[in-house]
Amino acid sequence: MSGTEQKTMDANRLHDEILDSLDEERELELDDERLAALIENLTENPPPESIDRTRYFRELLRLQRELVRLQDWVAYKKLKVVVLFEGRDAAGKGGVIKRVSQRLNPRICRTVALSAPTERERTQWYFQRYAAHLPAGGEMVLFDRSWYNRAGVEAVMGFCSPQETEEFFRSVPEFERMLVRSGIILLKYWFSITDQEQNLRFQMRIHDPLKQWKLSPMDLESRRRWEDYTRAKEEMLARTHIPEARWWIVDGVDKKTARLNCIHHLLQQIPYEDVPHTPIALPQREHKPDYHRTPVPADMHVPSVY
Repeated sequence: MSGTEQKTMDANRLHDEILDSLDEERELELDDERLAALIENLTENPPPESIDRTRYFRELLRLQRELVRLQDWVAYKKLKVVVLFEGRDAAGKGGVIKRVSQRLNPRICRTVALSAPTERERTQWYFQRYAAHLPAGGEMVLFDRSWYNRAGVEAVMGFCSPQETEEFFRSVPEFERMLVRSGIILLKYWFSITDQEQNLRFQMRIHDPLKQWKLSPMDLESRRRWEDYTRAKEEMLARTHIPEARWWIVDGVDKKTARLNCIHHLLQQIPYEDVPHTPIALPQREHKPDYHRTPVPADMHVPSVY
């Protein structure tokens, strides 16, 4: 094979690899298309597409490119970033978190989604298990639910006493001011959806075998207690919206625009610039004349089913 032919082959392979990388988002969107078909079976008036699919992909990739620049800046300047994603069940928090972290370095940007506290953790200072996941310099942490569980599910479902809830409301403003004084950039997002939209999304999960695992008994109970959660949310926003760590409300009824709007807003909250990078050049591979590759036994190979 000539050198020109080899370069052409390498260029084609590189092109295919880039397309394969972009297909990751397409795979996520195929799930949305499958869910859209379920909507048509569940309602006579399915909501129209709010944004053209081509424009959505173009804007999402552009915003993700900016997230990579932000990531580089966070690492370069040793910033400490914490982003809280809160909202009702099925509000779309997870979908946004996926798109934020999708193309970032997991060593720099990580997601924290804590399970229910253990018996030992219940005896600790309430914020202790969350503080253990706060970032060091050069890191971003995305909390998929956070210490605000105490103002929401714990208060509504009776997992904490009224006195513990009240203590939380007294403590959390000071806790967050302390985080900000320590140099942490703290952003808090609440994803807002309507009663009707949550009902539809729950119905979709019930009818979708790939999503039924998302419906826990707690989720079903939260549906019954919609108004209790509304009162809890309103008190939470009123008592914890402080200048040092304010709340930002994301309209989450349309998933695609919610993703774009939230990512765009996040990028506006942290001034960043391009980071100088040393040009990357692959070194020449060494060839050892005395090395002979050992054949791999046939029974060690995964069968080529596809």
